[in-house]
Amino acid sequence: MRNKIDIITLGCSKNLVDSELLIKQFEAAGFIVEHDSPNPNGKIVVINTCGFIGDAKEESINTILNFANEKKKGKIEKLFVMGCLSERYFTQLESEIPEVDKFYGKFNWKDILSDLKLTYRKDLQNERRLTTPNHYAYLKISEGCNRSCSYCAIPLMTGKHKSRSIESLLDETKRLAAKGVKELQFIAQDLTFYGIDNYRKKSLTKLVQQLSEIEEIKWIRLHYAYPSAFPLDILDEMAQNPKVCKYLDIPLQHISDKILKAMRRNFTKEQTYNLITKIREKVPEIHLRTSLIVGYPNETENDFNQLMRFVEDVRFERLGVFSYSHEEDTYAWKYQKDNVPQKIKLERANQIMELQRNISRDHNEQKIGLIYQTIIDRQEEDYYIGRTQFDSPEVDPELLIKPDKNLKIGSFYDVKIIGSDDYDLIGEIL
Repeated sequence: MRNKIDIITLGCSKNLVDSELLIKQFEAAGFIVEHDSPNPNGKIVVINTCGFIGDAKEESINTILNFANEKKKGKIEKLFVMGCLSERYFTQLESEIPEVDKFYGKFNWKDILSDLKLTYRKDLQNERRLTTPNHYAYLKISEGCNRSCSYCAIPLMTGKHKSRSIESLLDETKRLAAKGVKELQFIAQDLTFYGIDNYRKKSLTKLVQQLSEIEEIKWIRLHYAYPSAFPLDILDEMAQNPKVCKYLDIPLQHISDKILKAMRRNFTKEQTYNLITKIREKVPEIHLRTSLIVGYPNETENDFNQLMRFVEDVRFERLGVFSYSHEEDTYAWKYQKDNVPQKIKLERANQIMELQRNISRDHNEQKIGLIYQTIIDRQEEDYYIGRTQFDSPEVDPELLIKPDKNLKIGSFYDVKIIGSDDYDLIGEIL
């Protein structure tokens, strides 16, 4: 298996895109590439790491150590590590895990090819070997972030915001469409900043309009929009353009003005409520996904109660919670103490998620009897698994469909909702 390479991807979908680009280059050079294999057996292993928060860093380090041990046993010949963790802790990792042949950062992964005496194929720079089902793909429209949130280490790893050109994204999307992709998941650290560096103005709506002209693309979904200076024109496009899913991932993190200020979010409680009202007025059917942080330094019971009321008031369709992680070299790490006990953090996270479970159940019950266009992702045991325009893959609820007829993976069907539980829906094909 000397011409076989195993690539392991940890962390977010932005990392996944980088792995897919690398896989394509290796395959063009004649290698067999396995991604996230349960039984890796190639002579070369590449680990694409995450360095976001404590749990993610621990997973990355454990994965590196496991493969370093395999190399000691002679089961693999070359071990390379790339991605966010090695971008952030390059010197420490290099000295502490010498079994790794070479570490690469977030953006110089192309050097892996030259170090293996391979040539980077520039004509394939927008080509990827999809690791997702062929009918959907993640489209990374920018890198980096210009925000200065106190808790976030991502700018330390990714640098300043850098938009890709519309021309490059059009080319990549056409290539994806030719492979059968029907659904694009727009991803970036901050979608709302797209185009300001390249075009001197916010250009997310323009990008959406141009990509939606590609006939094969049926759905475009927007992830990771920052609330401050939110481009309201994208809501008009969402309301009018049937290809833009009525879905928005907008991480809000907290609602207490004290905590928002400490987080350096540059957005207030009043502005948050007003923005959500505007969004739902312009796009009445929209499903909002947000993420929250509990246990931020000096978060009091009153701050947390405000957060609970906020979740109850807004009734987000989708919601996730992080316990605060005190990350080295961030503003919070330098100037604030991690003074909320871990036990309290977990209790607060559980309280939020229990409240959200009830909200999610209510939302689902209201959908019984309604009909939704649904894309089929896969068949699993006794059901086909699908998603509506309100559901992003991997992170959101799914629609279970009884297989009374053969359905085609990646195709759209009209599905009537006939049942639900706390998170998932049950439907039947019309």
